[in-house]
Amino acid sequence: MIMLETVITAFSMFSAIPMPQIDWNGRNMRWSLCAFPLVGAVIGAALWGWSRLCSALELPVFLRASGFCLLPVLITGGIHLDGYADTWDALASHGDIQKKQEILKDPHLGAFAAIHLCVYFVADFALWAALPECKAAVYFGVFCISRALSGLALTAFPIRPGSGLARTFADAADKKHVGTVLAVLCAGLALLLVFFGAAEAALTAVLIFLYYRRMCEKSFGGLSGDLAGWFLQTAELWMLAAMTARFYWERIL
Repeated sequence: MIMLETVITAFSMFSAIPMPQIDWNGRNMRWSLCAFPLVGAVIGAALWGWSRLCSALELPVFLRASGFCLLPVLITGGIHLDGYADTWDALASHGDIQKKQEILKDPHLGAFAAIHLCVYFVADFALWAALPECKAAVYFGVFCISRALSGLALTAFPIRPGSGLARTFADAADKKHVGTVLAVLCAGLALLLVFFGAAEAALTAVLIFLYYRRMCEKSFGGLSGDLAGWFLQTAELWMLAAMTARFYWERIL
């Protein structure tokens, strides 16, 4: 029962998929970060299904790419894109840590947030249009490892005071054991990507993760929910870019 509640808690927070209403408490939030990658598994399944449907119906490449862009947003409800946009607004201010934190708290969409969202979707669409059909395991691996690393960060990075739900989930987690589980899961997902020919995606995710830690501490004084959203969207976009770059590099050679 607790395991089911843990999964429901994770999906209620990190997805737009309708879930039964339950009370969040210390018991079902303790391991909820471990269930976070399951949202990525749902996205991976949806993308694989869409890919198979596009192949079966011989749909145009632009329609195929549009589905790949939209499905993750529809499944998550855009929760991570919100943090991605807010983070770019804060970074573009070039202010001190306090100024950046104030911008993160501002609910309004700034000019730089809008610009980076447009850039994100153009890049995402173009990369999906350029990349050929992937193996099912790659879809699962990319969207699960980004969430496993995001959860791992909440157990390992310093959390900025007043970080809202990010701090709530981090404080509720059994950090030592949850961190261990997520670290092992990250390693397993990285090996999965390597085995199915997407080693560049695994390497890119790790590099973005290392940069993410430095950025959190240096620019913001610690991790927050918005920064977690920035990491997840950035990692997924750059993993996709790395896979596309490798595909065309191999064609050139």
